[in-house]
Amino acid sequence: MAILPPIRACIFDLDGLLINSEDIYTEIYNKILHSYGKPSLKWTTKALQQSRGKILTTSPGPRTPNNQHAPPPHGPDFQTQVATHHDPFTTSTPLPGVLTLLQTLSSSASPPPHLALASSTTLSFFQKKTSHLPSLTRHFAPHSCLFRDDADMQAKNGKPAGDIFLLALGRINASLMGVGEGEGEGQGRVVRADECLVFEDSIAGVAAGRAAGMRVCWVPHRGLREVCQGMEQEVLAGKMDEVEGRLLALEAERASKGWEGEEGSISEGEAEGGGRVDRIVSGDGWAEMIGSLEEFDYAGYGIRVQD
Repeated sequence: MAILPPIRACIFDLDGLLINSEDIYTEIYNKILHSYGKPSLKWTTKALQQSRGKILTTSPGPRTPNNQHAPPPHGPDFQTQVATHHDPFTTSTPLPGVLTLLQTLSSSASPPPHLALASSTTLSFFQKKTSHLPSLTRHFAPHSCLFRDDADMQAKNGKPAGDIFLLALGRINASLMGVGEGEGEGQGRVVRADECLVFEDSIAGVAAGRAAGMRVCWVPHRGLREVCQGMEQEVLAGKMDEVEGRLLALEAERASKGWEGEEGSISEGEAEGGGRVDRIVSGDGWAEMIGSLEEFDYAGYGIRVQD
């Protein structure tokens, strides 16, 4: 296993990693699906589209006497309904360990790593989700935040491509060299990709971090962790196609057994996180899975924390 340099920059996803918005999305999707007589959303479905910057869809499934005349839960009608349910996001909360981690990195680490945010949400939706959370957002300078509708992203690819993380690194380095909005933050040696740590909760996000040549800390939702049992090494290696193939096979197997939202589905009471789990490290040492940001190992990444 290669000896890796200390981490000098941390780039964070938002939904499901810093705040509990994935659970809010799930509640919204399930309400709409249930109105069509459909079963609750399954993690085998959600895992395939998380962090893609799209409205989640699901296959119509078999028609029953209760839903044979209902429109399938995807397409413009479904998207319109999702858009009418944005108010719950104004009550989103930080996930366990988030505020402590950000505060430690900002104030107790020596030297403090540069922090950036790279999310598949839009700027306006980010503001709706976090305007009531200044204790979280204060750790990210505006110029170090990237969203899918950012002008710099228009000619780029979203996750699982690594473009958004490389753009975030570019902004960190621009601030170090006194260029653009970050001017005045101080001169310094530019940060290399292998000195960056990406924090992600989704499979696509992990693949994006690996594609960018960065190290990755994967903190999946409990439901995602359960459906990915036995696939962790493939996820951590960024093998998106292989993981998708296995998830599709799992979804088909469960559908053939008639699972209608019980086993393998996401309920409104199934919270993000889920307690301490065994840490899993990729074969090359570039990525790891932990159960919560409360378990983050600063020393393992060469981040010195002052007492």
